[in-house]
Amino acid sequence: MIIHNKKIAIIGCGNLGLSILNGLLADPNINPKNITVTKRKTASLEHLASTGIQITSDNRKAAQESELLIVALKPYSILEILGELKDVLDQNRHILVSLATGISLKQIQSTINVSLPIFRAMPNTAADVGESLTCIATTSSDESAKDLVTQCFNSIGNSIHINEELMDAATVLGACGIAYVLRFMRGMIQGGIEIGFDAHTATTIVTHTVKGAAQLLIERKQHPEHEIDKVTTPKGCTIAGLNEMEHNGFSSALIKGIVTSYNKIEK
Repeated sequence: MIIHNKKIAIIGCGNLGLSILNGLLADPNINPKNITVTKRKTASLEHLASTGIQITSDNRKAAQESELLIVALKPYSILEILGELKDVLDQNRHILVSLATGISLKQIQSTINVSLPIFRAMPNTAADVGESLTCIATTSSDESAKDLVTQCFNSIGNSIHINEELMDAATVLGACGIAYVLRFMRGMIQGGIEIGFDAHTATTIVTHTVKGAAQLLIERKQHPEHEIDKVTTPKGCTIAGLNEMEHNGFSSALIKGIVTSYNKIEK
């Protein structure tokens, strides 16, 4: 795989950058010495020095020495930093991947003013455990670059390619979605404690139940209601609980939360 021989730089190694880094480090075929990470204050990354990766606060040096450049900066700072890097970017060597929400490929291209393959990607923090679902968008026709970026994000889970106009929606459903699911799970755990379980046992039951439910949909590719029907018997406890949740606005609250997050992204 071509990803295994490439020099990778993660510019701005915060929470999401760290999740990606941990996913890459878990791939035994990727040499840590080929990975450089940057942060303005590197002290929080020093515990990673033993892995063999390069740690620096010098974005220009990291970019110059990389081939695959993953820019994990906040939307308010990415264009400024890219402006500082544009003169070290090489159209014959670099592939640029932005993780910034709401910053378009056109804005990035206009800022760097260098004709190289540019991608937007939205992974989530499950990259930490190799289970991210990453949405990728590009206007590049460079198939080799597409393969490289896909391989990179497949090394931390799975990836799909979408149209750029759906990237903000992908941010909400896939990245913010981690928090939505965790909050739902927290509620289940709290309910489990109320009906008699200790916190540890309730957490074990809930986490494995949620994992199993997701795996059912992944493997069987059925609509959720198809699987729900299997556990809702007439006058049973499952349908009673589901109906009570719906009476209290469960699905409506979740949908409203998703739409609110989407509307919060600056267009």
